[in-house]
Amino acid sequence: MNPLPQDFYQHDVDAVARALIGMILTVDGVGGVIVETEAYDAADPASHSFAGRTARNAAMFGPVGHAYVYRIYGLHHCLNIVCGTPGSAVLIRALEPRHGIDVMRERRGSAHSLKQLCSGPGKLCSALGIDLGLNGAPLAGPPFAVTGAVSDVPIVIGPRIGITQAAERPRRFGWKNSPWLSRPFAT
Repeated sequence: MNPLPQDFYQHDVDAVARALIGMILTVDGVGGVIVETEAYDAADPASHSFAGRTARNAAMFGPVGHAYVYRIYGLHHCLNIVCGTPGSAVLIRALEPRHGIDVMRERRGSAHSLKQLCSGPGKLCSALGIDLGLNGAPLAGPPFAVTGAVSDVPIVIGPRIGITQAAERPRRFGWKNSPWLSRPFAT
């Protein structure tokens, strides 16, 4: 499959977050289907870009279609895709593992069930081998590949997870009833 065109990422962050559900994300051939995302922009108090550009969030103000990778709690990495207006990015929260499952299990530990390999942003980055070295990297070329979607994906929208600022905003998008989500959506 061909990578997504660069103009795909030019759209509003909420539209891109929704449209990424069902896309295939791989890093060096390891990955799967994106089933959960969250949207953040510079006007959002929960966003890293809310207070303006810093050394940490500079990738959010760079070219669209690039990775913004950061470390959380000093332990885990999180992958975001820069899109829309400057300071906007989509957090990739969960995916259904499909490619390189043995590699994912090796990276995360073989004791993890298949459903637990990529069911959260930190788990996903660990399984796919994403770290700060990929911050700012373009998603249109190696090691990344983001390619076409499954058609007619049923989308559910709800409040974001794990934040304290503006948590109630409906900016979390997911594949309805997917067993691969980081957490089920309220019904």
